[in-house]
Amino acid sequence: MRVMLIHAMHESMAPIHRAFAQLWPEARIFDVLDSSLAVDHAADAGRLGPKMVKRFRVLGRYAAAAGPEGAGSDAVLFTCSAFGGAIDAVKRDRAIPVLRPNEAAFAEALKIGSRIAVLVSFEPSRGALAAELAEMAHQRGQVVEISAVLVADALAALQAGDGAGHDRAVAHAAASLQDVDVIVLGQFSMACAAEAVRAAVSVPVLTTPESAVMALRALLAP
Repeated sequence: MRVMLIHAMHESMAPIHRAFAQLWPEARIFDVLDSSLAVDHAADAGRLGPKMVKRFRVLGRYAAAAGPEGAGSDAVLFTCSAFGGAIDAVKRDRAIPVLRPNEAAFAEALKIGSRIAVLVSFEPSRGALAAELAEMAHQRGQVVEISAVLVADALAALQAGDGAGHDRAVAHAAASLQDVDVIVLGQFSMACAAEAVRAAVSVPVLTTPESAVMALRALLAP
């Protein structure tokens, strides 16, 4: 199966590659990176205007069609967590599976409990992911308590090459949470902190790359 991955940050690429290598090595994965997306989204104060939605639709069309002559992709996975509304526009456009980065992890979290913490390291993701999770719960008729927590400076540490500092910051934030049933590391770039977080807490910890790969495998190679 051929899966196209669309990224807004370099830091999202290695975690999803690792997840595929561990959980579905038979899949053929390819990358499309537009590092201006996150920068432009932050400049727009996290708003998803028509121009950004159009950019995502163009990316989705390109990714779905990519392949040798007469063939395209079997699925598209976005790894950029702050763009749910734009990704939904791509979903409506494409006949193949198109996954938002967090939907598989959120679906899994909703099966575990009603008190869900979502940790993020990119400020525009916090409100977007809380709203996305709340809508998913509403569609399922579930009542949930959502704690969306920004781990300040974690992303800057990761981008500066301080992976250990990033992981410590995320683990510290997770350990400070109270009365939660499950923790979701809400961005692909945070998956590297999973081991540290799991050592610091006693509740299940989900990463978006692992959940996304398992969901795609269930869809495409049951």
